[in-house]
Amino acid sequence: MFGLEPHVLLLLGICLFAACAFEFVNGFHDTANAVATVIYTNTLRPWVAVVWSAFWNFIGVFSGGIAVAMGIVYLLPVESLIDQNVYHGIAMVGALLVGAIIWNIGTWYYGIPSSSSHALIGSILGVGIAFSLLPGGRGAAINWSKASESGLALLLGPLLGFTFTIGMMFLLKRFSPSKAIFKEPHKRKPPPLFIRLTLIATCTLVSFFHGSNDGQKGVGLIMLILIGIVPVHFALDNSKNPLDLRDSLTKVEYVIGRINATELGAADQKLLAEVRAQTTDLDRVFAGKTKVEDLPKQARFEIRRAILLLANRGKKLLASESVSLSSADRDTYKAAVGQMSSFTDYAPWQVLLMVSLSLACGTMIGWQRIVKTIGERIGKEHLTYAQGASSELVAAMMIGASTQLGLPSSTTHVLSSAIAGSMVANRGIKNLNPQMVRSIALAWVLTLPVTMVLSGGLFLLFRAISG
Repeated sequence: MFGLEPHVLLLLGICLFAACAFEFVNGFHDTANAVATVIYTNTLRPWVAVVWSAFWNFIGVFSGGIAVAMGIVYLLPVESLIDQNVYHGIAMVGALLVGAIIWNIGTWYYGIPSSSSHALIGSILGVGIAFSLLPGGRGAAINWSKASESGLALLLGPLLGFTFTIGMMFLLKRFSPSKAIFKEPHKRKPPPLFIRLTLIATCTLVSFFHGSNDGQKGVGLIMLILIGIVPVHFALDNSKNPLDLRDSLTKVEYVIGRINATELGAADQKLLAEVRAQTTDLDRVFAGKTKVEDLPKQARFEIRRAILLLANRGKKLLASESVSLSSADRDTYKAAVGQMSSFTDYAPWQVLLMVSLSLACGTMIGWQRIVKTIGERIGKEHLTYAQGASSELVAAMMIGASTQLGLPSSTTHVLSSAIAGSMVANRGIKNLNPQMVRSIALAWVLTLPVTMVLSGGLFLLFRAISG
């Protein structure tokens, strides 16, 4: 299979299993947030709620695109993504997966809503920083601009969730004709029909958007594994003809040719030389080729390598104030590189199916611990119908907006903060359970540094073993 040696094929299987395990853990760790309110308020029976949530997570993975997936992948240094050494790829994905899974299982065991997104991003940052410590990896730590975008999105999500839920609770109290929605749920009796339908709708939205956002992270992980271990087969989108890249390459070369090197500083001149080197590499690969069969299999990874380096170096070069190009030239370059990146930024439907099934199966197992925390332990009072509906509606909007922007979002952080906001809106800040809030906050604070140390240490260990 794929022409791999048996032991490498075994390692590929182990890595894919670990990626599915991460999504499985993500399912019962994060998606429990989506079913918490409908179960706790007796809106749906537990088995119905988790199957329903699993189904919409499944649909969400297929509908979410791959923008978030690629955003996660490109947190890593480009240099680590073009390393064709199979064992180096295994060391990278193995370290970040094991680090994230250890943290997720630990926090789930103690019933603490902790973010799988933070765990994964912390693991990626740890691997990136560890990569920079290797001989020859100096200065190539991580993509800090992409990391800052992701970090800002993950920071603002809970804050906005907290604030918007307070506002929504205020509006409900002001304009809702029903007082039943502000009462504690009956232990055995389901809520009135309109409340029930509202809670089912919010559960559906959170589940769908969780799949469309968090599911993409699993897609990104599996593509890292496949490209790192089987680069010849997965370096480029097999549904596209690599020779079609030549039109975009011609446009890139035209724009790059209009840059006056004499106006640039030494650093920008170096970037310009590197960009031209990548276009030259692509010209060499395509020279004399008239049909896709003329391209050797090895050329597919060379094309991928050149595209990634071209996009990375070119973005830095055009951001320089010394580069004088018209808006039309810049738009031409951006569109051409975007079209070239569509060959490298992709995911086969089989990968989407693998992730969606793992996430859906995980949703149906292990949800009880988190549900109890969401329903009873964040605040000093039991969750009401209004609190559950407003919290989940705000969470769904926040996660959906993040997906549209191609940014990661933490379902756990956003929903937990929204629940806390609803508690504050009911009886003020004193209504929060200080012990549980401290536990959640501590988990949030520790997630990044712990997973960074775990994954970074494992990466250096695995690289030392693999040579």
